[in-house]
This record gives sequence, C-alpha cells and structure tokens, in this order.
Amino acid sequence: MNAVQFDQAGKSWGATTALHPTDLQLEQGQFSVLLGPSGCGKTTTLRLIAGLEMPTTGRIHIFGRDVTEIQPAQRGVSMVFQNYALFPHLSVSENVVFGLKVRRVPKAEIIERLRKTLDLLSLSQLADRKPGELSGGQQQRVALARALVADSQLCLMDEPLSNLDAQLRQEMRHELRALQRKLGLSVVYVTHDQTEAMSMADRVILLKGGRVEQVATPTEIYQQPRTLFAAQFIGSARMNVLELEGSRIAGTHIELQAPSGATRVGIRPEDVHLGGDLHLPLLRTDFTGADLMLHVGVGQQSLVVRADGKYARDVQGEIALGWEASNLHWFDHDGHRIN
Repeated sequence: MNAVQFDQAGKSWGATTALHPTDLQLEQGQFSVLLGPSGCGKTTTLRLIAGLEMPTTGRIHIFGRDVTEIQPAQRGVSMVFQNYALFPHLSVSENVVFGLKVRRVPKAEIIERLRKTLDLLSLSQLADRKPGELSGGQQQRVALARALVADSQLCLMDEPLSNLDAQLRQEMRHELRALQRKLGLSVVYVTHDQTEAMSMADRVILLKGGRVEQVATPTEIYQQPRTLFAAQFIGSARMNVLELEGSRIAGTHIELQAPSGATRVGIRPEDVHLGGDLHLPLLRTDFTGADLMLHVGVGQQSLVVRADGKYARDVQGEIALGWEASNLHWFDHDGHRIN
C-alpha cells in the first residue's frame, strides 16, 4: 500500500502555480525525501499532504483513504516543523503531551505514551526542564517526541534540522533514520540539502519549478540522472557538463562516441582520472582537505577533476587525464538523458 498517493494533485494561487498537476506514489514504511531548490514546490507538496493547503486540482490519498477534503486533524498524520514551536512556559513532558490533552486522550494512556516516547528519544532525564534550558539538538528531540507520541504512521518533516550546526545535523540524521527504521514509520521529509537527501532517503523526489524531475533511489538518481537538472543538482561536486559540436567537445579536437541527438556530455569529477591520454591546461586548484579539485581547461570550457589531496597539491601546468566511456552521461537539446 502507498502511504501517500497524488492523482493529478496540484496547487495554484491565481496565475501562480506552486505545484503542477502531479501523479506521485510514496510507499508505506519508506523514508521519502522531497528535494529541490527554494521555490520548487516541495513545502507546498508537504502542506497538501498535511491538509494545510487544499489542492486546486486532483485527489490525495493517505494509506488508501481519500483525504482531499478532510481537515488536518482527521488525516492521522504528525508533523515536525523547521521552527520547533515549543511552548516556552511548559516543561518537556507538557510540550510532548499537549496535543494528546487537546484531543482528550485518557490520562492513563497519556502517561504510558509519554513514558515510552521519552525513553525512545533519551529525554527522560529532561522531562521537567523548560525549552530554554535545552540545547538545539534536545529541542529538536522534543519536537520529534511530540510528533511520535501521537502514534501516527505517517510523519511529515519540513526541514527539521536546518537550525542545527553541521556536526549536530549529521548526528541527528543518523538518529532520525535509525528511529524511522525501528518504528517502521512512513516519513515524508523536505530539504534543499542534497547531502541530507542522499544519506537518509529510501526514495528521493526531486522537484524543479513545481514539477517532479525524477523519483528514484539515491543510487539511481546519482548514477542515472534523468535530466540535466538532476545530473547537476545531485552530487557534492556538480557534474561536469560540456557542450558538443557533432561528436567532438566544442572548441577542441577531442572525439567522443556520442549517440545520435546528443548535444552535451556529462562526467562526474570523481570519474575523471589522472594519467590518461589527454593533456590539458590546469587553470586553478581548490584544496578541501581529503580532496583537491583541479579546474582544467577544455577549449573555452572547463572540467573539474577530483584528485587525492595527499599527493596532488603541487600539480601545475599541463596535466594528463582520461575517463572511461561508460562513465559518460549524454543529454539532448532539451536536457533529457539519452541512454
């Protein structure tokens, strides 16, 4: 069963379209990540699932139930926001169970759910503290506990880690992923950070301009990007994309076995190796620690090569490099992949 299904669901405000009519299936028990740049429609998609926005076209189903016209409180979902939205005058325990009290859940059940949730997130020792006495990571756990105590099988998360520092974000990514697997939750997670998406997701839903560019596993979207946008958005260093003139790289005599219709060729920096048959001028280097990024001239274009930072710091002048033909990605004039 799908946790979420969009049947031509879309959202517009007058002449402005945030999400074009979309068919989308997010599987039960998976960690699904909505990824894309600002303004691509990912938060709108999440808000449509939550019921905070009503679609202007199409239908939305959650676990097989049509929820298109159902209010948020009746959809059986929980949500974690970028802003933790904790009540500063309430303790950790009071913040966690606030929603249960509003829904008039029996007191004995509230106490039992609270105990299990605090234990699960290692918050038991902080139960009586106020949010102002907690670190950012602890406040994030409280917000997550408030979502989990509702006992919903679908949890929506809108950039919940963006307020944390880099080290804490990394730790929380691992904790969130482990928690999702342990509880068998269906999670829909919004981020613009492709590192978060690639490290956490079972499925990545990449959006651009209110349209779905590609739905795939992290491995698939990295190795087989469907569009030029997907190819260059995914990857800690952008994929190199070079213009072609026929079967040659534009402005050079470098011949390639280009398929019919190809106007651009892509190759990832880590797939270019030193010591090949091509001799090209080095334009500059960027040392990042473990890696040295070499910027090489290819006619009037440039190519980035990821080299080992340990031995390549003194590389200068002209360098020899090459690549395997199987690592090349071909794109047509409209930016679609050619297999």
